[in-house]
This record gives sequence, C-alpha cells and structure tokens, in this order.
Amino acid sequence: MKLSVIVLNYKVPHFLQLCLESVTRALLNIDSEIIVVDNNSQDSSISMLNENFLEIKLIANTQNVGFAKGNNQGVAIAKGEYICILNPDVVIPENCFTKIFEYIEGISNLGALGIRLIDGTGNYLPESKRNFPTLKVSLTKLLGDNATYYANQLAQDENGLVPVLVGALMFLKRSVYVDLQGFDEDYFMYGEDIDLSYRLTQKGYSNYYLGSVKALHFKGESSLKDKVYARRFYGAMQIFNRKHHKSNAATNWLIQTTLKLMILTHKTPQSKKKLIPLNGGKFWVTDTINSANDSLFLSERELKTISLKKLNASRVADSLIVYDLNDLNVEAILESICLLKNNQNRFRIRPSNCNFIAGSDSSSELGEIISW
Repeated sequence: MKLSVIVLNYKVPHFLQLCLESVTRALLNIDSEIIVVDNNSQDSSISMLNENFLEIKLIANTQNVGFAKGNNQGVAIAKGEYICILNPDVVIPENCFTKIFEYIEGISNLGALGIRLIDGTGNYLPESKRNFPTLKVSLTKLLGDNATYYANQLAQDENGLVPVLVGALMFLKRSVYVDLQGFDEDYFMYGEDIDLSYRLTQKGYSNYYLGSVKALHFKGESSLKDKVYARRFYGAMQIFNRKHHKSNAATNWLIQTTLKLMILTHKTPQSKKKLIPLNGGKFWVTDTINSANDSLFLSERELKTISLKKLNASRVADSLIVYDLNDLNVEAILESICLLKNNQNRFRIRPSNCNFIAGSDSSSELGEIISW
C-alpha cells in the first residue's frame, strides 16, 4: 500500500465530514487507506462515519488521549509506505498527494513534508513553516516578536527546506516515523510537531515545505485561544525546552519562568468576527440546485445562485459566499477564496449531498455550522 492518511478527531463531526470528502477525492487513484482516530468525542462523529464512510478504519477511544498518542495509535495499524498526519479541520485539494509524490521523487533523506495552509478567510497561515525554537527565538517570541519564529527565509509559495512543519498536515515515510517512535507522548496537544521536526533533523533527515500546494485549515476548531489553550501551548514549550535546551541552566530557567508567567497572564482574545454587511450579496456557487430542500434554504437565506466563473470575474465584496462541492472541486474553491479574500467576504463550503455549510471567519475562534 502506498499511503495511509491518519485523521485524529475530537468533537468536530461536520468539519471531519468535509475533510474526509476532500481526502477521498485526493486518494482516488492511489493505493491507500484512511484511518480515523476518535478521541471520545461523544457527539455525532461516530454515527456520521458509520453512515458516510464505511470504508475507513476507525479507532474509537473511550477517553481523550491527546494528539500525540492518538496519532501514534493510528500509525500503529497503518499499512502504507507513507503516512499523512491530518487534522480534521483541514480541506485538501484533489491533486494534493499526486503533487507531493511528484516533489519527493529522488529525495533520499526525506524527513517530513508540509504544504501551504490558508485559513477560512483565505489568508496564509505562517505556522505552515517555522524555525527551531532556539533559546533566542523562544525568548523573542515570548516577548511578542515573531520575526525569527516563522521561517520567512522561504516565501509562502516557494518550495524548499525548512526546519519545522505544522502537525495539521505532515507527510513522511512510515518507517521513518516508526524509527523515531512517532510523536512524543509527553505532549498532550501542541509542540509535538516541533519536537518531531527537531528529532528528524537530529537523525540526519531534511524537512521540506511545498508552497506550490495549498490546503484550507480552519484552525480555530482545534485552537480556541482560551486559558486551557494557554496552559497546553506554553506547557508544550516548557517540555521542549526541558528536553532540548539543557546546556544553559540560567537561560533555561529564564525561559521556564517566562513561560509560567505567560500562562498566568494569558487573556482570551476578544472576538473579531464580522457580521455579514446588509449591503453585501449572498451567493450559492453552483451550476445546479439539487433538491427542494436546497431551494428552500436558498430562499430563506436570500442566496442567489451563481457560477464559479461569474463569481470570480465579479470580484464581489461584503458578501456571504457558499461553495457547493456537488458541482465544484476543492482546488477551484481554494483558488476562488484566495482570489476574493480581503474583500470582507465570508466563505462557507457545503459538502456533497449534505444539509449543512461550514466555515470560519477567524483562525483563533470556533467556526460556524448552519444546518437546514
């Protein structure tokens, strides 16, 4: 088998369904499998999988075992030569894996590979590629300066070597992952990807960033910036520094102390969500209306149908834009979102034959689900 895709889910059934539809499309001509590990979501996630994705392999945990252990569980039963660790709130284009396989051909020391991630508004997520959190980088980030934290030496649409990749989408050989014993389970959530990226380079592997391929990461679904997030995020940085920065005791103490202060003083960001302006349009991007229920939803929400070509040409602003996957491919949707971003538009996606739309207007807040 060529590829195993491992998706760790926790309480995001709608985004998981959207994710899996995109993955299924991307695996169409690849000898592959999808493994979903559910961390005791106790919602409709399991029933959704049983109803719509019978071909997937499911590990249903009876407790939330965290990001590292959950993904390790998935890899343990994987059969693919390669694995892709994927968040359930990521939507990938149809050519994602074919482009990755084309790029890695001939690379002998492949560690992990990541791609360019955008958020629900179409804006680039700089954590797609980062530098190692050395003592200097860690301290400057803690003081609010991210200039050296992100790998800005490589443009967002470039391909090349980078130190650290994000765990939302990490592609690597299964044998390499197993050799490193996978994600370090001392981390519960956050920091595992930095740690794995670091250990890969220590073993002589190189990590690569493929900026020519992009995917949508709603992100806010798994990273609500509250006090729990602060404890886990800064706590992960504490673990990393204890493991890998042992040589300078004084500086290490300073970082540990600063991290504790960051946890204590963290404030949840105020909402930055914007309402749909009354003077904006509301568009359903499709070539057909599939049912009477769709028509009813369109009329109730005052959505006007429009083709993707006309939408892109019109360069709409201040609008709600709903893309229908019954008629469109993911790659075209991502291109359209990037084209129409920064115009105060709100983007939503409707999975095929579903009665809901999903989207997010902030990378630091939970997204929105509208059902009918």
